[in-house]
Amino acid sequence: MTTTAGNAEQMERLLAPEESRPIPGRLLLVLALLSAVAPFATDLYLSAFPSMTADLGTTATSVQLTLTAFLIGIALGQLVFGPLSDRFGRMAPLVVGSLLCLAASAATALAPTVEALVAARFAQGITGAAGMVIGRAIISDLAVGAAAARAFSLMMLVGGIAPVVAPVLGSVLVDPLGWRGVLWVVFAIVAAMFVGVVAVVRETHTAERRAKVRADRVGSPSALRALGSRVYLGNALAFAFAFATMMAYISASPFVYQVMIGFSEVQYGIAFGTNAIGLAAVSAVSARLVATHPVRRLAGTGLALCLAAAIAIVVIVASAAPVWLLVFPLWVAVASLGLVFGNATALALGGVAGVAGSASAVLGALQFGLGALVSPLVGIGGEHTAAPLAAVMLVAVSIACVAFMLGRDRRRPDACSGSDAPHCRGD
Repeated sequence: MTTTAGNAEQMERLLAPEESRPIPGRLLLVLALLSAVAPFATDLYLSAFPSMTADLGTTATSVQLTLTAFLIGIALGQLVFGPLSDRFGRMAPLVVGSLLCLAASAATALAPTVEALVAARFAQGITGAAGMVIGRAIISDLAVGAAAARAFSLMMLVGGIAPVVAPVLGSVLVDPLGWRGVLWVVFAIVAAMFVGVVAVVRETHTAERRAKVRADRVGSPSALRALGSRVYLGNALAFAFAFATMMAYISASPFVYQVMIGFSEVQYGIAFGTNAIGLAAVSAVSARLVATHPVRRLAGTGLALCLAAAIAIVVIVASAAPVWLLVFPLWVAVASLGLVFGNATALALGGVAGVAGSASAVLGALQFGLGALVSPLVGIGGEHTAAPLAAVMLVAVSIACVAFMLGRDRRRPDACSGSDAPHCRGD
């Protein structure tokens, strides 16, 4: 067991960058765009659900299935493209995935039936996953510890523009363009993503680096075993269940804001965007704080705030208080996750440098697999109750907190920050 741990640490030193330098802004912007495709593809067309139901002659459940299919595709696609990027490098799978995503995005806008739309959205999710999973792996290739946490938090800040703009833009565009026009906007975003990949991104998992990984694996499966370690799984599950908390909110938000509170489509977009601004702002604060505060402590603070907000939501629903009061704890719950996503990602990926693509794939599959699972759960009670939302959010964030506590690496000091050690893995 000691030998296995020693081999894992040896691989970390071998594959870690010589210095944890800031990632260039242009590259970080492109990587953020890769991660923003998913929120654009989910949030942009939410306000078009009623018109899609009428135009396609189908049911609301079938239209909601287009969202579920996309999330399942995103989860499965990451399990495909992550390991491929470990084996063949980051660029080839990224370019191929981006091209296929462009084709799938066109198919969604041209779909003649809801069945064809569900299939196209599934394909769009699988291929769009390439940018998300490989983008995280690229950051893991280039930075470690607090520097990686800062990069992931900045990705959340830049990528946070997507959920701010998407619902507002979608609610404005759905009338003049129709739901097909909104999906063509998604196609244009994917096209911009592909151009950015070709123009800016370069190979970070080189043939020499891959050869070092293969040589280290001879007689020692320690790098692969790292994916089953308590530290990796604990932080990965904390990230995934925190994301499930947000997906529960996203899925229920049209009904909570429009049906229960009575907001119009534009007002709903503004309310949704306000919460996303909170997420982006806290992500920006987190990116600055990692230079002076332990990464793990920041993530723990975010989870504690989210848990408190979920408890408040349960109390409001259980006490039959005015429904508009939900606006406040929902904002806190979403905004506090800005302290969680980037930091938990850095903690999870920090110790698995040899298989960053596969580790990123498992992280992403858990993230969107759980997202797809909780999305239909929040609608079990119908359009006029927030009880399922309150229950799902409380359970999800509670599991995230437990997983996070179990994922602490007791071998490393908890006071580590960006200025303490260039190769600190974040605790």
